[in-house]
Amino acid sequence: MQDADKIFLEYVVKALVDNPNDVKIDRTVDEMGVLISLTVNPADMGKIIGRMGNTAKAIRTLLRVIGMKNNARVNLKINEPEGSERPPHVPSSSLKTVDQAMEDLKGI
Repeated sequence: MQDADKIFLEYVVKALVDNPNDVKIDRTVDEMGVLISLTVNPADMGKIIGRMGNTAKAIRTLLRVIGMKNNARVNLKINEPEGSERPPHVPSSSLKTVDQAMEDLKGI
C-alpha cells in the first residue's frame, strides 16, 4: 500500500485536532524519499506540536517506522500558519539548573 503513511497521518491528526475538516496533507515522492506536508488550522498547531515538540516527534517517529516497513524514507513537514511568529530561541547556556533556581529562591 503506497499511501499507508498518508492514511496513518490523516487518522492520527484528525483525532488530535478540533477542526478535522481543516487538515490538509500533501505527499510527494522524489529521489530523497517521501515528504509529507501537513497543514492544520492555526488554532490546532499546539495540539500537533505538543509540549516541547513531543507530539510532533512521536508522529515523525511513527511515520519513519511505517516508511521502513515500506522501504521508504518518510519525512514530515508541518507548515506554519500565515502570520505566525516563533518565540525567541532561548540558548541552553542561559537556562538554570535546579540548584541555581533554588539558590535564587532563597534570596527572596
